Order: sequence, then C-alpha cells, then structure tokens
Amino acid sequence: MYRPGHYGVALLVYAPLGFVVASAGYEPAAIVGCVTVLALSTLPDYDQRVPALEHRGPTHTFAFAALVGVALAGVAALLVGEGVAFAGLGVVGFAFAVGSLSILSHLLADALTPAGIRPFWPLSNRRYSVSLTRASNVVANYALLGLGLAVALLAAVLAISY
Repeated sequence: MYRPGHYGVALLVYAPLGFVVASAGYEPAAIVGCVTVLALSTLPDYDQRVPALEHRGPTHTFAFAALVGVALAGVAALLVGEGVAFAGLGVVGFAFAVGSLSILSHLLADALTPAGIRPFWPLSNRRYSVSLTRASNVVANYALLGLGLAVALLAAVLAISY
C-alpha cells in the first residue's frame, strides 16, 4: 500500500482504542494517540531508504511492532516520571498499544497486496497475503483512506455523545 492506504488502515485499527480512551474522558490522549498512529503508520517503509535492509523484511514483522511499542512506552515512562503510579502505568500501556498498533496496521495493509508480509521473520520466511489489491492501486488506497476517516469520525462522534 501507499501512504493513503496506510493512513486509512491505521485509522481503522486505532478507532476502537480511540473510542474507549475518549469515552473514558481522555479526549486529548485519544487525539494524541490518533496523531501518533498516523505518524508511525509508514515507519516500516523507511527500510527502503536503508541500503542494508530488504523491503518488507525486519521492519515488517511482529517483532518490530513490539519493539516500536516498547520504545514508545519507554518514552511515555520517561515523560510520566519516577512517580509512576497506577495512572502512569495506564499511560505507558496506552503508549505501547499505540506504538504496536501503528506498525500492525502497516502489516495489515501490506498483507492485502500480492507481495504480502513475513510477520514471523526471522523465525519463519512464510509469506502471508490475501492478494486483494496491488499496492499501487490508487482506488484501493483512497478507498481505505475514506473508510478509515469515516470509521474514525464515527468513533469520535460516538465517544463525544457517550
């Protein structure tokens, strides 16, 4: 997928979490989470800019999703400070979820293409693909973006009225 498709799938994947967080009264956190998911949703494709990395290699795995989640949780823990109480653990857990979901959304979008992904690399080279559309399909990319925007907007409206 290209950027619009990745953004759309990121919004689709994040919408349920954003709804729960906003419904609990943490609307600013839900917005920050949404922006972060969008910002990180194309991170795996930076492998194309690193000569030693194969595209859809290590950055397109569940391990990388966990690594990004842990890194974001670490940043959140530093921001919360030493007085990490129960509320601080919630922030750290939310940060882990946002970081992981951003990469998992990317994997999901790429799994829609014939090239697929190898999410268990290096343990397995098995490729997974539903071969629904080519990554370069403009209609598919913008359809995913539109669907993601619609679902995110619906989640926001429902959270506000909740």
